[in-house]
Amino acid sequence: MKLSKGKNSSNQSPKETRFGEFGGRYVNEMLMPALLELEEAFEKYYPDPEFREEYENLLKDFGGRPTPLYHAKSFSEQVGCKVYLKREDLTYGGSHKLNNTLGQALLAKRMGKSRLITETAAGMHGVATAIAGDACELEVEVFMGVHDIERQPSNVDRMKLLGAKITPVDIGGGVLKDAVSDTLREWASCSGSTHYLMGSTVGPHPFPEIVASFQSVIGKEIRNQILEKEGHLPDAVVACGSGGSNALGAFRSFVEDEEVRLYFVEGGGEHLDADNSAAAFQLGSPGVIHGALMFTLQDESGQIKPSKTRSAGLNYPARGPELSYLYETGRMNACYAFDDDVFEAVKVMARSEGLIPALETAHAIAYMLDNKEEFDEDEVVVLNYSGRGDKDLETILRYFEDDDD
Repeated sequence: MKLSKGKNSSNQSPKETRFGEFGGRYVNEMLMPALLELEEAFEKYYPDPEFREEYENLLKDFGGRPTPLYHAKSFSEQVGCKVYLKREDLTYGGSHKLNNTLGQALLAKRMGKSRLITETAAGMHGVATAIAGDACELEVEVFMGVHDIERQPSNVDRMKLLGAKITPVDIGGGVLKDAVSDTLREWASCSGSTHYLMGSTVGPHPFPEIVASFQSVIGKEIRNQILEKEGHLPDAVVACGSGGSNALGAFRSFVEDEEVRLYFVEGGGEHLDADNSAAAFQLGSPGVIHGALMFTLQDESGQIKPSKTRSAGLNYPARGPELSYLYETGRMNACYAFDDDVFEAVKVMARSEGLIPALETAHAIAYMLDNKEEFDEDEVVVLNYSGRGDKDLETILRYFEDDDD
């Protein structure tokens, strides 16, 4: 499946990558010089052998890659097929996020920047940015919604210990969408010295391509590891997601292999309706948000609707342009899991495999548990185990205490 070129507007460059109709660069003129500078730098350094060597050495010696592909035997028995977990929770920092932050921090250093700014919700991307900033000797400021600060205190403490400045965002709902908006505004005023380290495959071009490229190490490893273990490609790859960085990281190596089914599991929230969910593929439509055309939760007037889910990292109202394209063309199955099922999935994984997943990751686990009929007993499925659940322990324990009451 090839990427296509979109029509150009006054705010788009002729070589701009599009994913069908999705993507683009719908921003005010103040951001255009920074985006063009970033595009030029990425095209120059990403293929450069010296840059690649430094990046890959950091992933290996600092980040702990490659991560294992683990046959989860007990979980496999519960879902009725052979399941492998791609253990991104074993990357330093506890999630897949470091793959992207190390790459972008190195890129920023090559560009002569001295400071990184970013947004975060669950806090894992903020932690990974702080780690990458320290590794590359760059200052870090993290914008985080006040609501997310309240529900992710352990990651806030980790970021502070790592030396990052935390800037609370109290506009809107005080969640990820609002943090992205504030970070973009900040970047427009200081891009000469500062790089915006985007955390997911969203935003104006070239951010979706940059993030997906650095995260593609996940799928490349999966492909090599599954061929070594099974002698053939998996029948399906399952990943949770919102903007899409861990999902696209796992999917990209298999997009051309149409016999490999791709399952993207988003946050269903409490109920699948516009007031209680984050399921943008189920309830949304194409619209422009944060500089790109994507599937978005919006009303009839095009106003962005708030997304609702107990998982902070999936609480973004849009899906990245590449995911939107894969969904619209039918290459990717868009699925969802409800909050109650997600918490139960945490318990199942903890007691069957001794692993406590992040609430985000538990969406993919919940989908497999609740849709066993999708997977035949002779099939091999890879579930991208994107992060560990340390950050969510208080929320998880509180849920089961309330349930007992």
